Amino acid sequence: MPLSAAASAREILTSLHDVMASRTSAQAKLNAVVGIIATAINSEVCSIYLLREGVLELFATRGLDQAAVHVTKLALGEGLVGTIAEDVEVLNLDEAASHPDFAYKPETGEDRFHSFAGVPIIRRERSVGVLAVQHTDQRKYADVEIEALQTVAMVLSELIANAGLIDTTGGGADRPQSTAAMRIPGQKLVDGMGAGFAVYHQPRIHIEHTVAEDTDAERHRVYAAFDKMREGIDRMTREAEFGVGGEHVEVLQTYKMFAYDEGWARRINEAIDSGLTAEAAIERVQQRTRQRMRQIDDPLLADRMHDLEDLSNRLLRIVSGQMGTAAQMGLRQDTILIARNLGPAELLEYDKRRLKGVILEEGSLTAHVTIVARAMGVPVLGRVRDIRRLVAEGDMLLLDSAESNVFARPSAAMEEAFEARLAMRQKRKAAFAALRDVPPITKDGHRLTLMVNAGLRDDVAALDVTGADGIGLFRTEFQFLVSATLPQRERQQRLYREVLDAAGDRPVIFRTVDIGGDKALPYLNKEDSDEENPAMGWRALRLGLERDGLMKVQARALLEAAAGRTLNVMFPMVSEPWEFDEARALFEAQRTWLEGRGRKMPLAIRYGAMLEVPALAEMLDILLPKIEFLSIGTNDLTQFLFAADRANPKLAERYDWLSPSILRFIARLVSPVRDASVDLAVCGEMGGRPLEAMALIGLGIERLSITPAAVGPIKAMTRSLDRAALVAFMAGLLANPPRDMRGALTNWATENGVEIV
Repeated sequence: MPLSAAASAREILTSLHDVMASRTSAQAKLNAVVGIIATAINSEVCSIYLLREGVLELFATRGLDQAAVHVTKLALGEGLVGTIAEDVEVLNLDEAASHPDFAYKPETGEDRFHSFAGVPIIRRERSVGVLAVQHTDQRKYADVEIEALQTVAMVLSELIANAGLIDTTGGGADRPQSTAAMRIPGQKLVDGMGAGFAVYHQPRIHIEHTVAEDTDAERHRVYAAFDKMREGIDRMTREAEFGVGGEHVEVLQTYKMFAYDEGWARRINEAIDSGLTAEAAIERVQQRTRQRMRQIDDPLLADRMHDLEDLSNRLLRIVSGQMGTAAQMGLRQDTILIARNLGPAELLEYDKRRLKGVILEEGSLTAHVTIVARAMGVPVLGRVRDIRRLVAEGDMLLLDSAESNVFARPSAAMEEAFEARLAMRQKRKAAFAALRDVPPITKDGHRLTLMVNAGLRDDVAALDVTGADGIGLFRTEFQFLVSATLPQRERQQRLYREVLDAAGDRPVIFRTVDIGGDKALPYLNKEDSDEENPAMGWRALRLGLERDGLMKVQARALLEAAAGRTLNVMFPMVSEPWEFDEARALFEAQRTWLEGRGRKMPLAIRYGAMLEVPALAEMLDILLPKIEFLSIGTNDLTQFLFAADRANPKLAERYDWLSPSILRFIARLVSPVRDASVDLAVCGEMGGRPLEAMALIGLGIERLSITPAAVGPIKAMTRSLDRAALVAFMAGLLANPPRDMRGALTNWATENGVEIV
């Protein structure tokens, strides 16, 4: 019978506790463990593989041939077991042989078994083994069975560590492998440069006891820790000081709501009910959070999970009594902070005067800590793999997030180059700043329109800093994704009005919410969230038209916020003209409803669409008479044209924006849109890169909506460009495209003195 409740998991842990307390050998204990698990979940096979000398060795089994024990070995990434250990992921298969990573080991006698499930055995955040079960029937193991296996795997990590069976050759040491100077790459999250000594955010908390003696006592320990944690967060959010208000204030309030989330507390209590100690229960729920984060394609939603990760770390430190963090001990000198990840509240604990930069193993552009760091003016480099293995505390670091790297233990030559780059950066920044009031006019007198993309209230300040012509894309979904609950109409309206007020007479194009698919919101019904291809799924306008209540609320908020002004509304991911018609009709119905109640309305409403789905290009003759503007979304368009998810690291660099197919596609749109007197813009990363922007201008694109940081470089490029000569050159390239389009464009730019930086 499959497990049906936490009580069954508790029974397993009780049996395991007896085994662990026995005076038998480690091998005898493992042999007993596989028997207990196999019996408890009615599985014909249970096996334990442990990492030894860099390979996974079969250490114990119930159901496979005993002669295979200590004989069968798999490399990391080899077979199903190797894949689980390498990816630190769960596998649950009704037919193991059908998985592409399946590797048959004849000595085990496993050919008669079909179903397979395996979970990693994790110790100190790395996989040290695999616990696997198999059955002759073709069936997937139930969620409660997988949950029990993961809980047992946590206890096993304690057993094998105490028995000295953990392989320490896999890179678990805290000291770096080399003390030589090195350059370590990452992803720019907050722009800037800083120098300081490496300081780890917090020491590792090692959980030594996983099985509870008294569950009631463990529960009381967690309750007390929750009270203390919440009290500290309340105090921190009250005392946080920034020079001005902004989205980071809302981020901190959202973070506070997570701290009071009853669902999170309930999951920890359920783990305690299964027989774990308070520390192990928090870590168990934290492991689930990490697994969910790895499965979430959308970085915005994954960032919400980072807040729970941060809170888990805080709670774990309190309940274990290991409260010392670098912030609480105080920074004694200029510091570059190192962490796997950080929550926004944790960053606020640091002395801003000594904090010169942050390096994260994880992190993303839209993470809450990134938003707060930007408000604090602290440069952040993220996605720095193995930083805690490569850098020791006290190492000198030179952080250059603009160049997406950090130099560890720099040589004198590296320091000299860093200082020179810092001086050059300041000079270039001054030069771009000097272009703020200079229009983007080409050498032959052609005026372009440069607008910025935004999604946060603070982003609007970039208009004054850069001298941009307006906001060509305001992503309204950001407010939804950083909120713990669905933003009410008044809150949406307040944000939109503040954005319009800050923009003044410069236009702002509001894109209606692009949520759903891989941007699923936890406070909405999740019935459509399980999609194989979420980027192409039930999202954006498709979801908005189905759940028109959400879209009606946003429409009213936008209409009332733009009272007395011109409102620009853009609908995302339009695939066919009838979708645009329905969305426009919804807005017009809300306008009529509000007018009937005497509400002041916009002076005019301009409607537009995003062209991201290639199919819409075939229907322009029907769509163009209905719209005032059209924006080409190059990020989604690229992945749809190439059937390549740009979030997939294997594909991210494979398809170039300067591919002839993309350029030809965009070129075909220019003439019909211009002939219809419809404004045509490109919004996305492509337009923010000088060489790509130059190519777009050569296709006839006259409006770009880009990141604020790109405005200066694009202005400089534009003012050094002869547009007429470029248009002629591009026509020849597209007629007979070279194999290396990027190289051809780079050579032309160099030969013609175009400023590409």
